[in-house]
Amino acid sequence: MTEAEQLLLWRWSTIVQVTSLAMATAFFALLARASRRPELHSWAWAWFANFFALAVTSMYWLIQPVTPVPVMRTLYFGAKALFVVLLIQGAWRMARPGVASYSAKQIAFGVAAYAVLGASLMQGTTNVGILQHSFMAIALLGFALVMRRTASDGMAWLIGAITIRGVLAAAEAGAYIGRASRMESDFGLWLDRVGDIFLSTSSSFDTAVEWLIVLGCVLALSERGRRELQNANRELLNAQEDLRRLADRDPLTALVNRRSLPEIFRAVQPHGALMLFFDLDGFKKINDVHGHAAGDTCLRLFAAALRDSFRPDDHVIRYGGDEFLVVANGLDKTAACGRVDEVRKRMQRTAGGELVCKFSVGMAVLEPGGHPEAALEAADAQMYKAKNQVLA
Repeated sequence: MTEAEQLLLWRWSTIVQVTSLAMATAFFALLARASRRPELHSWAWAWFANFFALAVTSMYWLIQPVTPVPVMRTLYFGAKALFVVLLIQGAWRMARPGVASYSAKQIAFGVAAYAVLGASLMQGTTNVGILQHSFMAIALLGFALVMRRTASDGMAWLIGAITIRGVLAAAEAGAYIGRASRMESDFGLWLDRVGDIFLSTSSSFDTAVEWLIVLGCVLALSERGRRELQNANRELLNAQEDLRRLADRDPLTALVNRRSLPEIFRAVQPHGALMLFFDLDGFKKINDVHGHAAGDTCLRLFAAALRDSFRPDDHVIRYGGDEFLVVANGLDKTAACGRVDEVRKRMQRTAGGELVCKFSVGMAVLEPGGHPEAALEAADAQMYKAKNQVLA
């Protein structure tokens, strides 16, 4: 292939890559402006640096300077290195959020040192190509190797695209090395022609693989957004559950209140249960004589006595005011009377001074598949009957 044909191929593939990089740069710039995610800002600057490097290369081929231009080599090395470093930094921030990465000053210093050193040591397009593509291959493949075991599903696409770009950079470095060491044999001449064609069209390959990287970035962002949405939804559900528990629990006695009754009734209705309706006797007098603080103490003591006297699986509810309800599954009336006596003994042991908290209780059986509200009304009626007998 003649030099004119190679130049024509290079110009065609370069035009394609310039157009592609302009689109990718604009795409990430808009994303970074719409979102404050740190990885997006790294990627936006990375694609701008890549576009700038290609612009410097295109300017060099258009000008075709007779003498070397160190400034252009320095800008090219710096922009290409900045693209690689910021691409890796964005992927690192995506894969390891919150984990420290290199600061802007560290990146600027490292890239500047590499650019100046590379421009001073490497002259000619072949040597420049060897150094730059070798650097890209080592950096990208090294990063992919480090991240291969820790990447999530979304990151796997991005790491795969970075790996392919690293392999392509290694192939381009090999082609430049082959150009630098021309062989006079037939195989060597054939290999040179293949290498020249590959390098002339490499911009097209770079474009295709770089769009794979763009796709990997988008998929990684989508996966991260999905996970963050799931976590936010989970936290919202947990918060709602906490609020529901707070709304269903009485702050004074730490018992559930009557808001929890529908759920409790649904749980016990299929198998039936025993309902015990408690009401404190003379509670208004306790408040009037001893004060509301004494009344609150009486309520807390009675709630504790109910919890300690009944089984852990029994439901103890503060129904309202000085009324309490126990819903016990699989408890017969004889056993229930023994537990009621235990409540009385506990209240007698905890009573002090003139503060005596007595109570009345009514029982009703909820048959399997029966109506809980009817059983509750029956227990309430039995409680008032017992209370009237005490007052009589």
